[in-house]
Amino acid sequence: MLYIGVDLGGTDIKVGVVSEKGEILSKVSAPTLRERPYQAVVADIASLCKLAAEKAGVKMEDIAAIGAGVPGICKGGMIAFCTNLFWRDIPFVQELHKYVSQPVYIDNDATVAGYAESIAGVSAGTQSSVFLTLGTGVGGGIVLHGRPYSGAHGIGSEIGHMILKMDGEPCTCGNNGCLERYASATAIIREGRRALEKEPGSLMMEKCGADPEKLDAKMVIDCAKAGDPTAKRVFDAYVHAVAASIVSIINILDPQVIVLGGGVSKAGEFLLNAVREAVEPMIFMKGMPYTRIELAKLGADAGMIGAALLGHVE
Repeated sequence: MLYIGVDLGGTDIKVGVVSEKGEILSKVSAPTLRERPYQAVVADIASLCKLAAEKAGVKMEDIAAIGAGVPGICKGGMIAFCTNLFWRDIPFVQELHKYVSQPVYIDNDATVAGYAESIAGVSAGTQSSVFLTLGTGVGGGIVLHGRPYSGAHGIGSEIGHMILKMDGEPCTCGNNGCLERYASATAIIREGRRALEKEPGSLMMEKCGADPEKLDAKMVIDCAKAGDPTAKRVFDAYVHAVAASIVSIINILDPQVIVLGGGVSKAGEFLLNAVREAVEPMIFMKGMPYTRIELAKLGADAGMIGAALLGHVE
């Protein structure tokens, strides 16, 4: 069977025709132009769905279902909250059904990316996995019994907003000490700049051209790789935050695999090995087998693949 997946972002809309094995048959995209009314964005999504089917050489009648991954909270066909698009209580499924007759499913973008990895990626063949997107923020996708899990109210995968440190760094959500304030690229940059205030002799200062405002997460990690002690302290603190969150997830869910994705995961084995090493001494049941920790492998296509396969899981 064939499905259409929609990866709806604040900048672009990406749409593809996907097989039930997670193979992409065609891809199309267009700017989101998020300042427009939601009706115009949904109309564009419908047009892209038809274009993707045409490009794949199939008719819309051959498409079993359409799924969309959204950077927000979804429940019952509604997008309850989507900060990147400034949407609240949007009847997404109802609106898309003005243009298409297929069943339509929606879920959080990180949730569907994690689901994609469990079907066609690094956690394929498992029944339980958790996907962590380590990017500007921290997102999460939970798969239990082979199905994406978002909880009773649609917010079950908001791993980035579990409290890591009481009364810690203020978060954009209004709380303090959320995981994403310590385990995101944003956190690496913040702590790197703070470190440069105290230790301007760090290699990081050279990397950013003596302008800390230009420092990014890759520069910090590259300097840590090069052995710069200041950058290494920033990186180690970051790894400790990621490892602490992983241990908490293991203690609560005990998934077969935890998958690391997002921009920071491009640090590859350097990050993966450091996280694995930091997790091991914190494992609760010493001597027992525990969750594998792996790097995501589907990259930018994960959201589209996972969204498409929301129809397959039903």
